[in-house]
Amino acid sequence: MNLYDIIIIGIALAMDAFGVTLGIGLNPRINRIHKIKFLLSFAFFQFLFTYVGGSLGYLFDTYITCIPSIAGGIIMAIVGILIIIDGFKEKETEILIKNTTCLILGISVSIDALVIGFTAFHEISYNLLLCVDSILIGLITLFTCTVGFFMCRYIKKIKFVTTYANFFGGIALIFFGFKMIFF
Repeated sequence: MNLYDIIIIGIALAMDAFGVTLGIGLNPRINRIHKIKFLLSFAFFQFLFTYVGGSLGYLFDTYITCIPSIAGGIIMAIVGILIIIDGFKEKETEILIKNTTCLILGISVSIDALVIGFTAFHEISYNLLLCVDSILIGLITLFTCTVGFFMCRYIKKIKFVTTYANFFGGIALIFFGFKMIFF
């Protein structure tokens, strides 16, 4: 997988966190410290789950059975479809300001990174390369969510932007799934 693919996958994975960031950023009770906690939580769990998924995928591929690209592509496309479906659901904009909320939201927006790590990064046998790719995905999430918090100052129609953020992420994952299946 080349750098361009990793950047696109990182952006697609960050769209869920971006949508949640927009919802959080418009809450008047959120201050700068809370925003930083959410940013770090989202970025850390995107990194961690991509790394863990890639490591588990490699171990599964090496010691149990080979994960063919077709199966990985199908799983990636299914995750993309689930992200698009998630865009149709009503989201809760009123959140509690607690540290556990940061952790729970960080984990919930990063579950797809675990699956993508398992399917897309299972071929990486060099652990350092997987770590660097995972760090890049975490940094992309950090940057995307930081931009989201800055955008909250100017955005008035949050549902419109949140919906399309999930659609973009889902469509990108579906395209990568098709790429893995057919190419």
